[in-house]
Amino acid sequence: MNATNTVSRRTFLKGSAAVAGAALVAGSYEIAHPEGAIAEDAPLEVRYTYCDMCNHVPKCGIAATVKDGKVVRVEARDKYPASPICAKGISSLQELYDPHRITYPMVRTNPKGTGAPEWEPISWDDAYARIASEFNRIKDAYGPEKVLFYCGDPKEPRGAMQRLATLFGSPTYGSESSTCAAATWMCSQLVTGQLSMGTDPSDATASCLVWSLNPAWSQPYRFGDMMKQKERGCKFVVVDPRITPTVTGMADVHLQLRPGTDGALALGFIHVMVRDGLYDKEFVEQWTHGFDELSAYVQEFTPERVEEITWVPAAKLEEAVHLICENLPATLVSSSAGACHATNVGNFQRAVFSIISMTGSLDVAGGLSMGPGLPFDYSASTAPFRLESLYDERGLQDIRYDKDDFPVWAHYFKMIQTAHLPELVADGKIRAGVLLGVNSMMWPQTPEYQKAIQDMEFTVAIDYYMRPWTHDLVDMLLPAAMCYERMAPFAIFGRKIFLREPVVEPAGQCREDWRILLEIGCALGFEEECYGGDVEAALEDMLAKTDLGITMADLRAHPEGYEVPGGSKDERKYETGGLRKDKEPGFSTPTGKIELVSEVLKQYGFEGLPVYEEPVYSPVSTPDLAKDYSLVLNSGSRVPYYTHSKLRDLPWLNQFMPEPVVRLHPDDASARGIADGDQVRVFNQFGEVTMKAEITNLVLPGVIDVFHGWHQADINLLTSRDFDPITGFPPFRSGLCEVERTGKGRMVV
Repeated sequence: MNATNTVSRRTFLKGSAAVAGAALVAGSYEIAHPEGAIAEDAPLEVRYTYCDMCNHVPKCGIAATVKDGKVVRVEARDKYPASPICAKGISSLQELYDPHRITYPMVRTNPKGTGAPEWEPISWDDAYARIASEFNRIKDAYGPEKVLFYCGDPKEPRGAMQRLATLFGSPTYGSESSTCAAATWMCSQLVTGQLSMGTDPSDATASCLVWSLNPAWSQPYRFGDMMKQKERGCKFVVVDPRITPTVTGMADVHLQLRPGTDGALALGFIHVMVRDGLYDKEFVEQWTHGFDELSAYVQEFTPERVEEITWVPAAKLEEAVHLICENLPATLVSSSAGACHATNVGNFQRAVFSIISMTGSLDVAGGLSMGPGLPFDYSASTAPFRLESLYDERGLQDIRYDKDDFPVWAHYFKMIQTAHLPELVADGKIRAGVLLGVNSMMWPQTPEYQKAIQDMEFTVAIDYYMRPWTHDLVDMLLPAAMCYERMAPFAIFGRKIFLREPVVEPAGQCREDWRILLEIGCALGFEEECYGGDVEAALEDMLAKTDLGITMADLRAHPEGYEVPGGSKDERKYETGGLRKDKEPGFSTPTGKIELVSEVLKQYGFEGLPVYEEPVYSPVSTPDLAKDYSLVLNSGSRVPYYTHSKLRDLPWLNQFMPEPVVRLHPDDASARGIADGDQVRVFNQFGEVTMKAEITNLVLPGVIDVFHGWHQADINLLTSRDFDPITGFPPFRSGLCEVERTGKGRMVV
C-alpha cells in the first residue's frame, strides 16, 4: 500500500467477510484455504508450537501441518505436558488467517479527541524513529518515569517489556496482573514466603480445596488431570458462587457463597479447624507465627455466623472442613481472577493459604509444593534478563508512583499497580506509553481509563486487531505476530524446557512482539543491551545467565523438551534450610515461619490478621442502596470458547455465544417478569448495559452472573473504583445492581 494513502477506521474494519472453513480430519482440524492459495504439489511438514488463545502459562502444545508456507491442519502435540486442544486452540487457525488482522504499522493523522481516527501506513523505521523522538522528549523534559511500559495480553513479552522500561530508566512498567493473578501470588508470599497459586493434586494427594476456579472451562488441559485424581479417590471441596462443570463433575462438597464474602468463609473454615482440633498441632506450634492471635480472632466466625454472611449452610461448611482435614495430605488450587476480584482479597486469600498451611501439608508429597525450581518466572523470563539488579542500582523503586497508595504491592513487585492510571495521567505523572495488548475494558469504570489513554501526549499500541474502544485513543498502532509466527518465549514445565520456533512467516509486515520491543530499545539507543533486535540472541543470552549450562543448540537438539538435571526432591525443605536464601531453616518470611499474622502488613500500617470486611457495596454494608439495587453482581466469568474479550469475533467460536448474556435465577427472573432470551437492562448507580437474559439454577437467588469482555455490553461500566488497599484489586465480583426488561424482546447483535 502506498504510504500516502489514508484509511479510516470504518474502512479498515470493513475488510473481507470471507472466513475459511474447517473440517475434522482424523482427530485434527484442517483449514480450507482459498483456491490457488497453496501449491498443490508442495510437501507437508509438521512443525511444533504452543497455543496462546488463553492467556495461561504454560501453553498447550500444537502440532501444525504446514504446506507451501501455510498452516493447513492443527492437532494436539504428542507427548507434551499440556496437550489437549480445546475449541479456542482449534480456532487459532482461524485467527491466524483472519482478514481483519492488522498487517502493517499505522499512524494517526487527525488529533485525538476529534472523532474517529484517520490512519495512514508508516514504515517500521519511521515508526521507531517517532517513538524514540517522543519518548526521549518526555524523558528530557519531565523524567523517564513519565513513560509507561505496559504489557497486557499476551503475557509472553513481559520480560522484554520490563527490560526495555529499566533500560529507559522508568519504573513505570505495568501489566494486566495488576487486576489478575498477582493478588493471589502476593497473599501466598505474605503467608508462606513463596509465590504460589496452589499445587494440583497428585497421586499422593488425599484431598484438594479448589477456591473460585473452574478449570473445566478455563483450563481444560488441567481439568482432565484433576478428574483422574478424582477417579483415583481424591476428595474435592469446591468454593464457587456458581454451579459450574467443575462443581458438578468434581466436587464432593460445593460451598456456594455470596460473591465477595470469601474472607468470612475462610475464617469460618479456620474456626472449625481450631474448635475441633483439625490442624497439625506440632507443625503449627513449631512453624507458624500468630496462631494464638488468629485462633482468638476466628472465634466470632462460627458456622452459623458464617452462614448469615456467606449464605453457605453451616452444615456444608462443617462437612467441607472435616473432608479436607481428615484426608491428608491436602492441597490448594486457587485462581488468578475469581479469587482476586474483591476489596478484601489481600486478607481473604491469606486466610485461604493459612487453611492449607495449618494442615501441615506443605512441601510434602501430595501437598502444597515449595522450593526453588528453574530461575524462570511464569512468562518464561529471568531476573537477570529483566535487569532487576539494574532496577535496584538505579533506585527506581524510590521514584515509582504507586508506592504510597499500594505500599505492599510495591514491596513485592517491580511492576506498578495500574489501578490509579487515570489519576496518574491527570496529574501529569504519566505522559506517554507503549501499550502491548492493552484493553481499556479490563478496568472498572472503563471511560476513565479511555480518557487517560487519550490524554497522554503520545501512545503507541501493539496488537493483532484494531479495537476502537482502545485504539481510537492512541497515536500509533503496530502489528504483532501471532503464536504460529513467533519464537519467544520458552515453554517451561517443571524442569523441562521447550524451545519455540516460528511455524510460518508473519503475515504482511507483522513482527514478533519481542522483536518489536527490542527494536524500540535499539531506536532509544540501547543497541547492545537489546541485541540489535535479534530475538534469538536475546534468548541465548537469557539461557547463558541462568548458569544452567544450556544453549539454544541444546534445546533444538531436544524437541521433546530439554530436562534440566538436578533439582531437590527432598520433602520438608523448611527443616533443612532448602527454602531460604540464607540456607537457614524456615520459610522466606520476616519471622522465618508461616505468617498467620503478617509482619510485612504490620510494617506498612495494616492489620496483621486476615480480617474480614464486607464488600464496599453489598446488602449488608449498604442496605439503603440495596433497596434500589437488590441483586449482587458477579462479573468476570469465563466460558469455554472465549478468554476475557479475546476471540469474540471468530465465527467458529462466536456461534456458541453470539451475544452478551446475563444469568439470573428463576426466582429473580419471575419476580421481574423476565423470560429466557429477553433483552434486559442491567444497571446501578454507575452505569447500565443491555444484554440477553439466561434463566438458570446455576446461580444463587439474589445474584446475577455476567460474562465480561463484550464491547457491546461492557459490564465494567457498573464496577466501582474501590480498590483493595493491600493489593489494589478492583471489586469485579462484589457489587450491587438491578435487572429489568427493556420490552424489546430478543437482543440482536
